Amino acid sequence: MQARVSDARAPGFWPLAIVFALFVLFLYGPMLTIFVLSFQGPDGGLTFPLRGTSLHWFRALAEGLGTVDIAGAFRRSLMLGAVVMACTVVLSVLAGLAFRKKLRGGDALFYVTVASLIMPSIIVSLGIGLQFRLIDTGVKNALTALGAEGTLENYGTALGLLTSALGAHLTWTLPFGLLIMFAVFNRFNPAYEEAARDLGASPWQTFRHVVLPLIGPSVVGIGMFGFTLSWDEIARTSQAIGDVNTLPLELQGLTSTVTTPAIYALGTVTTVVSFLVMGLTAGLLVWLRRRQKRSPA
Repeated sequence: MQARVSDARAPGFWPLAIVFALFVLFLYGPMLTIFVLSFQGPDGGLTFPLRGTSLHWFRALAEGLGTVDIAGAFRRSLMLGAVVMACTVVLSVLAGLAFRKKLRGGDALFYVTVASLIMPSIIVSLGIGLQFRLIDTGVKNALTALGAEGTLENYGTALGLLTSALGAHLTWTLPFGLLIMFAVFNRFNPAYEEAARDLGASPWQTFRHVVLPLIGPSVVGIGMFGFTLSWDEIARTSQAIGDVNTLPLELQGLTSTVTTPAIYALGTVTTVVSFLVMGLTAGLLVWLRRRQKRSPA
């Protein structure tokens, strides 16, 4: 009798379960709808009912959507995401190591770094775009003063994928990486490093063979955050990228011009890439944990 009472659901279980199920449906329902509609036949439209099933709109996407260079935008987004991921990982780990000691002005530096999280994204983008346009003006004035007319004619703008756009994305990804690394090192036991030094390990050997394996899963997670946040970013990119577009910007522009399920096929492709990155991250985390368990104590 006691077992039956203990196994009984609390009175509020089913109402909360229904609310949670509705939340999950609200969160993932639109994505599932886009997935389904992207596999329509050649006569498919933007709404239900589904008109056949095929890969027609994915082939149409591969052939190009008018004057839009989807393949080029895809490559630019991949490259920018990879560079943002690398910069976020390296800077977050270095900052986490630095902040383990008391730094003069460290508190102010920390608050300045994370302040971009509470600022409107479009304001950050506008500010970075304006800053680089001022740099353009300064460079052009300097070239004019130096009489370098040939260089001036060939000079375009400092705005670009790996300049202003990279900086804009780091204002979004780096604070997350810093917060994760600060939490990791706050729980890190320095006794492991002291033991390595007692055994004659150099600072680099201590970091490579002791610290890095222990913080490895967190570093992988930061890399995933860096790539996925950059991959989907629109607002911080819009005013800071110059005369090229990333895939999310192209997707946003196509919503007002493309009236076929090809737009759904593009959304499906971008979402699949995000899931692939998360899947690879999860696989890498599992491999790291198994490697740690196999390593000798």
